[in-house]
Amino acid sequence: MRCPSCNSLDTQVKDSRPTEDSAVIRRRRVCMACNFRFTTFERVQLRELTVIKRNSRRVPFDRDKLVRSLQISLRKRPVDPERVEKMVSGIVRELESGGEAEISSEVIGETVMEHLRQLDDVAYVRFASVYRNFREAKDFEAVLGELSGEDEPPRPAVVRK
Repeated sequence: MRCPSCNSLDTQVKDSRPTEDSAVIRRRRVCMACNFRFTTFERVQLRELTVIKRNSRRVPFDRDKLVRSLQISLRKRPVDPERVEKMVSGIVRELESGGEAEISSEVIGETVMEHLRQLDDVAYVRFASVYRNFREAKDFEAVLGELSGEDEPPRPAVVRK
């Protein structure tokens, strides 16, 4: 592992421990050349994923890009970072175990929206507004209608005394 400070390849693992229900190994490392300490994470990768963009361009799947887009949607929301990390790991596992090495960006977007809807409604609407390219207020109304369950029959009101 290359040292992020001095680029030396002479680094040593000082501590390893599992995280996220043992799906990831967290390693504390030290550079033998400059004594810089840093952390790395080791994950199982089932397969190399390629994303097929809307313009038919193919690019390698980037987990960090997924994390950044979720962080934008979740900005200033009361969501624990561990829950976000678990969600990202779940999305990646779901995509990797889908059987296909090439995945359309639409499939990724819909998968992210399913997970966000369960995590935080505001983040779901934020993500949907960018992913679905909202242009008018009625686009927001449609998504809010989905969240409030307007497709379902109305529930009787509970009267409290």
